[in-house]
Amino acid sequence: MIAFPDTSFLCALYVRQEHSPAAAAHFQKLPEALHVSSLLLYEFRQSVRFQVWLHSRDKSRGYAQPQAAGALAQLQANLDQGALVIVPVEWPDVYRLAEILSQRHTSAGGHRSLDVLHVATALHLGARDFLSFATNQRKLAMAEKLKVKP
Repeated sequence: MIAFPDTSFLCALYVRQEHSPAAAAHFQKLPEALHVSSLLLYEFRQSVRFQVWLHSRDKSRGYAQPQAAGALAQLQANLDQGALVIVPVEWPDVYRLAEILSQRHTSAGGHRSLDVLHVATALHLGARDFLSFATNQRKLAMAEKLKVKP
């Protein structure tokens, strides 16, 4: 496996935002399908649904249901077409790695649980590259010797 993304990469890939051009360009250049975990997919889908909830309460925040539906449909289409592949993960191993990463980095770096889990998953799966636009998560991945892109 070459690359493993985080949620910020998937959000940029499926919901138009500042980093979308970079995410799309990187995705197009990948020599293999983009590998994702079930946890990553859950977090992305949950984030999209949460944005709809935010938008329903304040139109200046989040985004509307049609945009969310389009993002989720495109994600599913890429899964169905094999452009994204759900990889099996040994979660006890990931949790063990996440605990090690937390001990090493969270007190000094302020890393959130799911961010630590995504980096641990990338390490567990043997990814070379970690795809992220999240500044703090990029720092964690770099500290663990992953190449951070795009």
